[in-house]
Amino acid sequence: MEKKLKLIAITGPTATGKTSLAVRLARFFDGEIISLDSRQLYRTMDIGSGKDLSEYGEIPYHLIDIAHPSETVDLARVLCEIQIAIKKIASKNKTIFLCGGTALYLESLLKRRTLVLEEENPELRAELNKLELAELVDLISNEYPDAWNELNADDRRNPLRIRRKIENAMKTSSASADAVPPWMDFEILTIGVYLSRNIVRENISKRLDVRFENGMTEEIRKIHDEEKVSWEKLERFGLEYREISRFLQGKCTEDEMKSQLLNKIRQFAKRQDIFFRKIEREGFPIHWFDAKGDIFGKSCKLIETFLADGQLPPPEIILSAVINPKKLS
Repeated sequence: MEKKLKLIAITGPTATGKTSLAVRLARFFDGEIISLDSRQLYRTMDIGSGKDLSEYGEIPYHLIDIAHPSETVDLARVLCEIQIAIKKIASKNKTIFLCGGTALYLESLLKRRTLVLEEENPELRAELNKLELAELVDLISNEYPDAWNELNADDRRNPLRIRRKIENAMKTSSASADAVPPWMDFEILTIGVYLSRNIVRENISKRLDVRFENGMTEEIRKIHDEEKVSWEKLERFGLEYREISRFLQGKCTEDEMKSQLLNKIRQFAKRQDIFFRKIEREGFPIHWFDAKGDIFGKSCKLIETFLADGQLPPPEIILSAVINPKKLS
């Protein structure tokens, strides 16, 4: 019998140091990295998406810079590209790492989604019915921005309307792309980088200052002027791209833009936690390690056990036990 592939996913909220950890682990275990970040798919969107390509050094990476920002890369294509990258890395007998904070990609991988949807899909509807309003907003605004923009203000507060819009968007998405082929046989170990909410907030603020100093505003201006990407399309990428595009169009002052952007990114980090808690609830363990401790050493030990088909210990941290859900809404 052919041995199962072993996949190691490094995940967590924004500004927790996922990439640095993934690169160290890939270097130690002779691996390559597949990005699970919805905006790093696009060329020229470097500073705003936080690619940090210099961190990779000699470590090969995949699913970064695979499309022009004027294109639309739907979930079906992403899942197909992930499969291609997995097979390519496996053919070289390298360790397969996945890294990124787009929880939808991770969840789709864990559930082996194929997006072959029928007119009525009870399983999909049941999954969407489990999501809270904030989770639904995060899903539709980040993965189906066109559908999100079609909703009026009242509909954006209506979970039922958002669920139906997502169902229709997913049907359109799967029909317009090649169907995701059956998944190969694999096991996946998910490691989460945990930091307290206060530290994440501080990291977001510091990182945002650095990105502005590195020319993030000018980068977005060039994407519009030189890459001929419309302001409307840029705004659909959300966060940095939405708020800075609004500033460059004169819709707000620079101070207003920076203040709004900081708040939006912090809210985004909270929504990521909601999605990770959902993944835990559905029976997919995430082994969270505190980034302030020996996260590299603990991750190495866990990965060694996983690769050797050993018995994994229970996660040290359960996200729902350390984060108050009432503070995430």
